Amino acid sequence: MKKTTFIALIALLVCGNMFAQQEKGIIGYNNWLNPWTEFKPNKVDYGKPTQILSGHITKNTKLLKRDIYLLLGDVFVTDSTTLTIEPGTIIIGDFKTKGSLVISNGSKIIAEGTSTDPIIFTSSRSVKKPGDWGGLFILGDAPTNTFGSEAALNYGLKSSVTNTLSYGGKNPDSNSGILKYVRIEFAGKRTKDYGYFNALTLAAVGQETIVENIMVSYCEGNSFNIIGGKLILDQMVSYKSSGNDYEFNHGTQVWISNSLAIRSPYVSGAEISRCLYVSDYDLKDDTDFDSEQTFVTATNLTLINLSSDLKNDIKLGLVSEAIYIGEDVSFSIDTSVISGFNPAVILDDKITIDNESLSQMKFTRTYFNNCKGNIFRKGFSNNDDLENWYGSRSFDNVYSKGPDSETFIDANDNSRPDFRLRINRIIASNDLIDDDED
Repeated sequence: MKKTTFIALIALLVCGNMFAQQEKGIIGYNNWLNPWTEFKPNKVDYGKPTQILSGHITKNTKLLKRDIYLLLGDVFVTDSTTLTIEPGTIIIGDFKTKGSLVISNGSKIIAEGTSTDPIIFTSSRSVKKPGDWGGLFILGDAPTNTFGSEAALNYGLKSSVTNTLSYGGKNPDSNSGILKYVRIEFAGKRTKDYGYFNALTLAAVGQETIVENIMVSYCEGNSFNIIGGKLILDQMVSYKSSGNDYEFNHGTQVWISNSLAIRSPYVSGAEISRCLYVSDYDLKDDTDFDSEQTFVTATNLTLINLSSDLKNDIKLGLVSEAIYIGEDVSFSIDTSVISGFNPAVILDDKITIDNESLSQMKFTRTYFNNCKGNIFRKGFSNNDDLENWYGSRSFDNVYSKGPDSETFIDANDNSRPDFRLRINRIIASNDLIDDDED
């Protein structure tokens, strides 16, 4: 009897520890990054192309795993066409022509890989670098907050068909297809007139579209650029990109959960880049305030800056904030981890700090670790009001100063890292701001 009771007690303790580990940040009893992600994509030999994709795809087409496809220049899927991609298929973006793939409004992509056979978009070069090729664009007819709800991509993409680059409409439930277990590597080409491409642009994409288990690595632009639309994003990964990891703008309505942003202070572009950049518009005068404005709900995110010497990197100006929030947006983050930033969050200086504004920005049950300050307002040196507001017990946030080795299960494994929180080894700190300049 005693032996049975002892075994039951041990089982209860083990289960309790498992639940504790899964409380904040990315969750899962197993490391869901395995085996479909790749943290050393430049070491992988994907083979040589056997087929070419170019111009306009106007008939339903299926890409097969047995072939390797080369995106030659700007490739467009148009005329209500469906592009289906088999699990395990490799699509290579051409370096010379900066290949890109655009799924136009009304067409669909069905790219449904598996955890053991992901679909891969990568560079054509033997020595791959960020910005080697363009990226993937999906355009839908869900609403944006621009006047008239419709707009057009402005990246210098060249199409011989009118309206190929238009997006936006009045259908929040629209379906642009499936993206599941997909890797996008070394995208984000630079253009002279339009800046950097993004690895994955979702413009006015509706909520019937499935977007989950997507990994973007080493992008020269933003990893994920969400323009308007209404989406649920799950198990997304952005790894060492130069631009923002996730950018939300133009009235997007997004629920993002169980997702990762892994930044490096030694990989950055010319401008400040963040894990999350949340904005409502580029130009206020172009915005229809009778439409829904940007609304982002985030749960179980892990935002981590991988630094070998965080204090020194901060002094050198290599570390910025994890989250930037612009005016006129609604944002909430819950049960998440923000580790190693300077500071954790910055609010735009146009945001008025009052009850009405703060009720639109919620930070609850979130773990702030090793950040040089937590929630600041841009341009203000005294942020005690914000720190005290979000530091109150009602928000149930936690503050700590722990190394990555004690904070995460295994953040330093270069091949198969595990960024789940190792909560049982962390000692919380009561200090909201690290004033130690040593």
